[in-house]
Amino acid sequence: MWQLTLSPLELVVRSVVVYVLFLAALRVAGKRELGQFTIFDLALVLLAANALQPAITGPDASLPAAAIIVATLFVVNRGVAMARTRSPRLRRILDPAPTTLAEDGRWNDAAIEREGLNQDDLEAALREHGLERIDDVRLAVLEHDGSISIVPRKGQQVHLRARQRRYRHKAPASQ
Repeated sequence: MWQLTLSPLELVVRSVVVYVLFLAALRVAGKRELGQFTIFDLALVLLAANALQPAITGPDASLPAAAIIVATLFVVNRGVAMARTRSPRLRRILDPAPTTLAEDGRWNDAAIEREGLNQDDLEAALREHGLERIDDVRLAVLEHDGSISIVPRKGQQVHLRARQRRYRHKAPASQ
């Protein structure tokens, strides 16, 4: 339980290689916001993680190995996040380009099909932005993070969907 059977360096290298492979697979898979994961997407991620686990740990199931792997993954993830903010080239590699889904009241069917969206997804995005019909849309864009931005055709007001917060605000003290 406490005895390493692999060298710490091998555990670090295995972790980094698997992280890069998994990141590449997620990048190729396309844009989807975490909140838009279907049950199939969740199953895929869980099964992939389970399949990759032996590639990271190898024969070492010790607690020190687990600590090294977890630390490595967090450090690499933080490093990628920092490098992404500083390097436009890396950002272009990691973040897919935005996709125009609709312009001037008309859906771009080829883009919608390429991104794997369906009519229910699109109608929900319209409602989230306070719109009823595609005719009300000047521009709809699938952003790199999987969210759909919509610019309405009429008026200057842009409706943003409300985000659920995981914390509560304290009410201001009464005077």
